[in-house]
Amino acid sequence: YLRFFDSFWHSRMYSFFVENHTFDDEDNLKQVAKTSMTGKKVESNIDILTDLAVKAVKQVAEKTEEGYSVDLDNIGIEKQEGGSTGDSFMVEGVILDKERVHPGMPKRIEEAKIALLDSAMEIKKTESDSEIRVSSPEELQKFIDQEETEFKEMVKKIEDVGANVVICQKGIDDIAQHFLSKKGIFAIRRAKKSDMEKLAQATGGKIVTNIEDLSPTDLGKAGVVEERKISGEDMTFIEQCENPKAISVLFRGGTEHIVDEAERSLHDAISVIAKSIESGKIVAGGGATEIELSMRLSDYADSIRGKEALAVRGFANAVESIARSLAENAGLDTIDTIVELRSKHEKDGVSFGLDAYTGELKDMMKEGVIEPLLVKTQAVSSGSEAAVMILRIDDVIAAKEGGFGREGPEEMPEY
Repeated sequence: YLRFFDSFWHSRMYSFFVENHTFDDEDNLKQVAKTSMTGKKVESNIDILTDLAVKAVKQVAEKTEEGYSVDLDNIGIEKQEGGSTGDSFMVEGVILDKERVHPGMPKRIEEAKIALLDSAMEIKKTESDSEIRVSSPEELQKFIDQEETEFKEMVKKIEDVGANVVICQKGIDDIAQHFLSKKGIFAIRRAKKSDMEKLAQATGGKIVTNIEDLSPTDLGKAGVVEERKISGEDMTFIEQCENPKAISVLFRGGTEHIVDEAERSLHDAISVIAKSIESGKIVAGGGATEIELSMRLSDYADSIRGKEALAVRGFANAVESIARSLAENAGLDTIDTIVELRSKHEKDGVSFGLDAYTGELKDMMKEGVIEPLLVKTQAVSSGSEAAVMILRIDDVIAAKEGGFGREGPEEMPEY
């Protein structure tokens, strides 16, 4: 029966109270974000966080044949204590918690052409152990000169393809750092793999595993690459990218606790905005959707007979418990509130829900208390699956107890 109700919800029920919205409905997207962040200790800065969340998701959203697709991995969130939440901002590019590898390198590069390397700028070790005996200083100097020559060739290759910024996922030798700084090339080493992937999305560059294969078409582009000091920490900003499909948000706050709470809230907002854009459908919050679903399930239960009717009504009561809990947490009489909500839905419409701050029943769509349809459908599906799992576990336990009998396992026959 639970699987049936899940299918029933998807195929028929939500069509009565779902509203469509488009990618350009920023007001709706902002209200979805505000609804998700309300009650999470960030209300004083909710407008700032909402704007950041909407801009971030819309920037990385990609149009497909079926609508829009949003990869949340392309949104990076960097945290930094100091300042206020109002100092937070979005970068059309990537923020790295790294500094340039050599102090002689320029701190700022404009019209940056970025080489993304997945290989180390170091002398490769031999696969087998070996021993070399040096009998004179001249022979030792030859080895040193050979190493320098290899590093010069690496740097020359980077310079020849036109790169003025190098971001390496692995190490960069001290000698290579020296030659890069002499050429005025900005370099970062040991960047995370996830950051490298974001950089490729943001700058349009390609990650190259061999410096010899590097070509001008592999380079990414950015308006500015700059090392800045934020609250005493050096960070690198790769920004002003052209139509980036990966962006970063730098989050500020007075204390670690504030920053962590705000980051969690922003992540929630980004997630619900993404789901809202992907589905293109929204529903009313404040218990409105659950009450309407419960009422329609109850009506359906009256139209059938037998055990099915009991199961349908049980499901309706389970859905109604969401609105009941909301009223209880708001300090209201749950019975009176549910009765009033039912009456309001019958007379005035399906979008009336409970304002937990005032205790009044209001049109949630007009109040801006809205949620993505996918959040509601996922809740119904998850609840159904959890109930099925619990019932299956109970059946297994009951079977074991029946097999042993009431007296316990000692009654089992001996073999």
